[in-house]
Amino acid sequence: MSKASGNSKASARGIDKEIVDQLVVSILDEPRTRHLRGARVPSTTEIAELTEQIRELMFPGFFTRRGLTRENLPLHVQELVSQIHLTLEEQLRNVLRYHSDAEPGDADALDNDSCDRRAQQIATEFVAQLPGIRRLLSLDVQAGYDGDPAATHTDETILCYPGIDAIFTHRVAHALYVLGVPLLPRIMQELAHKRTGIDVHPGAKIGESFFIDHGAGVVIGQTTIIGNNVRIYQGVTIGATSFELDQSGQLKRTGDMKRHPTLGDRVTVYAGAVILGGQTLIGDDCVIAGSALVMESVPAGHLVRLEKPNLVRREMVAIPRREGV
Repeated sequence: MSKASGNSKASARGIDKEIVDQLVVSILDEPRTRHLRGARVPSTTEIAELTEQIRELMFPGFFTRRGLTRENLPLHVQELVSQIHLTLEEQLRNVLRYHSDAEPGDADALDNDSCDRRAQQIATEFVAQLPGIRRLLSLDVQAGYDGDPAATHTDETILCYPGIDAIFTHRVAHALYVLGVPLLPRIMQELAHKRTGIDVHPGAKIGESFFIDHGAGVVIGQTTIIGNNVRIYQGVTIGATSFELDQSGQLKRTGDMKRHPTLGDRVTVYAGAVILGGQTLIGDDCVIAGSALVMESVPAGHLVRLEKPNLVRREMVAIPRREGV
């Protein structure tokens, strides 16, 4: 077969007009799965790069740049902060324009010039919060080390623990969420969800010295409030009891209305426990045992656990082995 003949067949396979026409009709008929408006869709790749820039600043010397010293640290920090500010401002401009384009009737919709000014303002306000975020993360790292006897050093929690990765992302995403940034905090947090298996909504309010041990399957809802020195384990759900429907049977978009529990200070929630309800308050110094289902408030200083299950034991019947096996 000649090269020209091969290219011709490949080209023919690539421009099947009937399939193209069907796809175009499908795309035009399904506005839920297309974006043909002016502002470009925010890039998850660029938001992931922004997250890594911030991670490097929060944990200098652990990621990307090595060989930092007291002498070269100030210049490195200055370069990183400048880079974060510029990258964040660009991503904010994108999401603000996208939001205004996608929701033109929204009261918060802005024109392009207003989006640009707002992006610059938010970026400046966010950068001013970075020292405070670093302070919180330092306490989270110590809480991870203190809460796991398998940890040999705080460095290990930074480099290895998915719970530290998840809470790092949450501290950053929550700061942007509080500043009123649409979409970007959720993308940032969902990228962490994919990395760690830990799903924390950026709206959740989480106090100091927070630790998620192991972490897979943890879910923390949007209006959750968590106090200081709280520790939770894998498979824990802090969620809502039910979802309110409108007259047409569709879910009501209740936003920041309190739907998820509040946990006080020094609470421990063990693996597989489920705590539900916006009015549910777990008092200070409580322990929620593994697999417990809690849907009502618990006074301070209480242990909540299931009744001891009835275990069934029986002797295994020996299975005869065939010759030669």
